[in-house]
Amino acid sequence: MTERVRPLERPHRLRPGDRVAIVAPSGPVAEERLRAGLDILRGWGLDPVVAPHVLDRHLGYLAGDDAARARDLTRAWCDPSVAAVICARGGYGAQRMVDLVDWAAMRAAGPKVFAGYSDVTALHEAFAVRGLATLHGPMAAAVTFLHDTRTQESLRATLFEPESVRTLGLETARPLVPGRARGVTLGGCLTLLAAELGTPGARPSARGGLLLLEDTGEEPYRLDRALTQLLRAGWLDGVSGVALGSWQDCGPYAAVRATLRDRLAGLGVPVVEELGFGHGPTNLTVPLGVPAVLDAEAGTLTLEVPALR
Repeated sequence: MTERVRPLERPHRLRPGDRVAIVAPSGPVAEERLRAGLDILRGWGLDPVVAPHVLDRHLGYLAGDDAARARDLTRAWCDPSVAAVICARGGYGAQRMVDLVDWAAMRAAGPKVFAGYSDVTALHEAFAVRGLATLHGPMAAAVTFLHDTRTQESLRATLFEPESVRTLGLETARPLVPGRARGVTLGGCLTLLAAELGTPGARPSARGGLLLLEDTGEEPYRLDRALTQLLRAGWLDGVSGVALGSWQDCGPYAAVRATLRDRLAGLGVPVVEELGFGHGPTNLTVPLGVPAVLDAEAGTLTLEVPALR
């Protein structure tokens, strides 16, 4: 039987004055948005530094070539003066560089905070199979982070006061499939999780996990295709529960909801919808690799330990 998802090593919380590195493992970054994000981080008392290739352009849709993006992440992580690495944005490209990262050197450098979402799901999975918990949350140049105060506060509190954000969920959250379940958090962008299947070192299964799923710009039939791929591969066998985030620009929510119910209800586990993470107007920070309890009727995800030590 495939091994169950286990809790991962949590990095230390941040303190005012800590240096955080901003990297762009995926798409190109708008300089004015990056500047605005850096100002927010400085307002929290952090010292953000931008990796050398963040503002590069390659092929029109990548923030620099693959080797440069991988090098930025590796060097930022291995810099002993850096306490956290925060992605600038998503887009596309993390899959192209993930195997070029010097994971041995990063493991030797020890645990650090890593935050991002969307295309960064590929990196969350890479960290997870190497035993490190990460933060599924806003990125420095993301529009939601720049303009939504609840998104900002969720990340700030998680970074500095993680014990204050043990119960997660917006008022929109409600049961798609009722019930209560315990497991270790994992997941992220649905299509990225499906794309991970069969890749070197990929997580073999979500067994025993509380799976987070969200996406953007995917019509219901494409969400169906990705979910069906995970189901057919057996990757969802034994999952404890499912928390659904936003489905921005995926078509009318009634159609999205029908597809999600059709594909997920057969798992026989609790499913909560619209919990409040992902590409929507508010993006709550959710730790990955942490034991938690999902209560579908209450619309909450309650962490058994704080996101950071």
